[in-house]
Amino acid sequence: MGNVLAPVLDLHRPLRREEPLTNPGSFDELHRQCKEVFPQQMEGVKLIINKALSSHFQVTHTIHMSTVGQSSYHFNTTYVGDRQLSPTETFPMLVGDIDSCGSLNAQVLHLVAERIRTKAVFQTQQARFVTWQFDGELRGDDYTATLTLGNPDVLSQSVIVVAHFLQSVTSRLVLGGEMVYHRRPGEEGAIVTLAGKYTALKWVATLNIGYGGAHASYYHRANEQVQVGVELEANTRLQDTTFAFGYQLNLPQANMVFRGLLDSNWCVGGVLEKKLPPLPVTLALGAFLNHWKNRFHCGFSVIVG
Repeated sequence: MGNVLAPVLDLHRPLRREEPLTNPGSFDELHRQCKEVFPQQMEGVKLIINKALSSHFQVTHTIHMSTVGQSSYHFNTTYVGDRQLSPTETFPMLVGDIDSCGSLNAQVLHLVAERIRTKAVFQTQQARFVTWQFDGELRGDDYTATLTLGNPDVLSQSVIVVAHFLQSVTSRLVLGGEMVYHRRPGEEGAIVTLAGKYTALKWVATLNIGYGGAHASYYHRANEQVQVGVELEANTRLQDTTFAFGYQLNLPQANMVFRGLLDSNWCVGGVLEKKLPPLPVTLALGAFLNHWKNRFHCGFSVIVG
């Protein structure tokens, strides 16, 4: 007579721990990793001089000589406080920028509480106010909620309200949504957009879809030198769909970074950045060609500091 052995559960084996949920960040940064791969449009000659006056205060002078539009000069000042949450976040922060035409762009960021951040934005065009915006953001352990008021005007009864919410469902998946409500005399409406983001070890996929259209992006880090990104945007109101492919090549030994793009509008372009250590100088050379419109422009910039 044989013996029958029943499987026994090993109670001493440690259970698999799930990764803790983290804050998903802000709604505006969902596609940030993909967008940073693409080169920024540049034309003409630009000189940027950064000067740190102290550990809290910095000024920037920007001279842009354009071959397409009007040449301009910008003076920018930045003040940062003592409370640093991360290498890129310090509170409070005050940023002001004024150009040669007298137009002003000012921002104030402040950490009201440990989880509550506020932001105020003011923009003028010469002597006329064009934008005044107020943001409030609540960052929890695994969620972010944001409320924005744009150009509120009690006299004309007009306002733009934008609400964002993001929730970390798992350590890799983030879900959320956006609601944009606008009101002005004779017109009122709202648009709802759903969003999702999945982060893997070497790639990130993001999708925004709503009544106004869809925006999808895919970012992939092949290795330490090569990064690629793909974007697809569809606008239902304009009945237009665009596709873009971008890539970034890092050459750390040569202190060089190259970014290139190719999109569905038959536009190709690239920007090459070169640092010149030990000098605090960065050179950038870019060229963009639109085959469909037979338009070409190039640019060169020098960044000091």
